Amino acid sequence: MPVVEAGFVVLDCAEPEKLAVFYKEFMDAEETDASANRVEIRGADGTRLAFRRDVNATPPSWPRPENSLQAHLEFVVTDLDEAERKVVELGGRPLETKDASGPFETRGYADPAGHSFTLRRVTPTAPKQG
Repeated sequence: MPVVEAGFVVLDCAEPEKLAVFYKEFMDAEETDASANRVEIRGADGTRLAFRRDVNATPPSWPRPENSLQAHLEFVVTDLDEAERKVVELGGRPLETKDASGPFETRGYADPAGHSFTLRRVTPTAPKQG
């Protein structure tokens, strides 16, 4: 029997119910558990997130240079523009939407409570010939 039964990324926020709705809608997830101070969801791909009430929570300040990025969520998407429209429609906001160089295209956002996350699209590559 494993020692760990499930792992979660937990985001502290003032209103876990509202933040859970944002991520449930964005990830097409389902709520798996809820209490007065915590809501847990699981995405269709198995990703598990939890939102814990902290009435004193303050949003991270990334990408301001005086603070380093400690952690963030990253979501792989097939269409960055479509995903961005959904994020904004659900109450998120762009932080950094310039395309990164290299094999990935990424854009940075903040959820309605200010937590940063990244949308990433892997650039398809043609199969090797010969």
